Amino acid sequence: MFAQTAFRKRCTAWLLATGLFLMLSSCAEPPSALERIKEEGVLRVITRNSPSTYFQDRNGEAGFEYELVQRFASHLGVELQIETADSIDEIFTRLNRPGGPALAAAGLVASEGRMDAARFTKPYLDVTTQVVYRQGQRRPTRPEDLIGKRIMVLKGSSQAEKLKALQSELPELRYEESDAVEVVDLLRMVDEGQVDLTLVESNELALNQVYFTNARAAFDLGEQNSLSWITGKGEDDSVLEAANQFLDLARENGTLQRLRERYYGHVDVLGYVGAYAFAKHLQQRLPRYEKTFRETAKKHGVDWRLLAAIGYQESHWQPEATSKTGVRGLMMLTLNTAKAMGVSNRLDPVQSIQGGGKYIAQVHANLPDSIQEPDRTWFALAAYNVGGGHLEDARKLAEGEGLDPNKWLDVKQMLPRLSQKQWYTKTRYGYARGGEPVHFVANVRRYYDILTWVTQPQMEGQQLVHSDIHIPGINSTDLGEILPPL
Repeated sequence: MFAQTAFRKRCTAWLLATGLFLMLSSCAEPPSALERIKEEGVLRVITRNSPSTYFQDRNGEAGFEYELVQRFASHLGVELQIETADSIDEIFTRLNRPGGPALAAAGLVASEGRMDAARFTKPYLDVTTQVVYRQGQRRPTRPEDLIGKRIMVLKGSSQAEKLKALQSELPELRYEESDAVEVVDLLRMVDEGQVDLTLVESNELALNQVYFTNARAAFDLGEQNSLSWITGKGEDDSVLEAANQFLDLARENGTLQRLRERYYGHVDVLGYVGAYAFAKHLQQRLPRYEKTFRETAKKHGVDWRLLAAIGYQESHWQPEATSKTGVRGLMMLTLNTAKAMGVSNRLDPVQSIQGGGKYIAQVHANLPDSIQEPDRTWFALAAYNVGGGHLEDARKLAEGEGLDPNKWLDVKQMLPRLSQKQWYTKTRYGYARGGEPVHFVANVRRYYDILTWVTQPQMEGQQLVHSDIHIPGINSTDLGEILPPL
């Protein structure tokens, strides 16, 4: 009898404990959005396919937004999964859909009209909305000048919001929104005269200006804007808070500054005249030497487009070019460098390209192991221009100032000091025209960017660009149809 009573008590206690456990389990807080991401090991991010956000080139995935959000995923210890949207409206729709991506990193402005549809992180890039017109047409200088013009903007964009607000003051203002285009398409349409005006953010115009030499900034519309990442309205704040913490860290440790430098620090170096001349020379001069650039680059493990960009910066692809200091030829080799590279005739374009390719490969290989890509390439270009000794002097100056001697962003600040007596007298190799390699690297990077765009297929629909630069029957005025394969 006693045994049965004890058994019943144990059963009752077990049932009570089990019930309590089940009740507590049912009342437990579900995992946060951030916890689910870490459990799954994947951060899903939606973006736009454009040169300022996300694209693919020969080295894989790239873009300002992509690189920044890739670092965020690494910060969280998870893999990044990128999804692309065909329109801005689709980004907001999919972001707020159950089971949708956790974050949008798409170069979007945190406008008032979007606050009801999503939540925005802290800003990471300041931009300005610019009215873009076609060079040769009358330049608009104020909002009233937009009346009567053919204007097209992206559907659902902050630019469309600004025009809608402007209509309350200017009822006669008319514009068209389209979700069948991207920023590159809008700039091309202005460049070709298909529309009179468009509105884009300043970073997007700067990045694409060189491809559309007729598309020019007319005036800024409104105050400065800020780009932010976005999370959906339905989720908790965990992803938003984690993103804000990461952006604060990226700002403090220089990550944001380095990415801005990589993507936007050299985009405005050519100007209209330089961009137009380069577009013309792509068709008229490069086809004569493209085969040699390709063969030489392959032999020495160099990107042929980088080699071609160096050649253009040095001589505008003119084999008989000669400077006041005695450097000669298409790659502008000094006499000593030419001899060391086995070049007997600096004015022979084939020999010059071969010598230049061999030299830049050696310079690149001889840099300290502590300098990693992509900085290593920029350092190699600087050494190609000013010499390895002077570059090492600038690196030591940077280190003395508490800067990173392995980062181009830091060392390029020190190079101009090599022309100042108070500084070059403290260096091993003395005086140098230190501003020249900074200018040299910026220009070569821009020419290289253009050559990369025009020779690589991009992820816009199923369209592929021409694999070769030279296309018979096309002149520089038609280049707007070829240069922006984005």
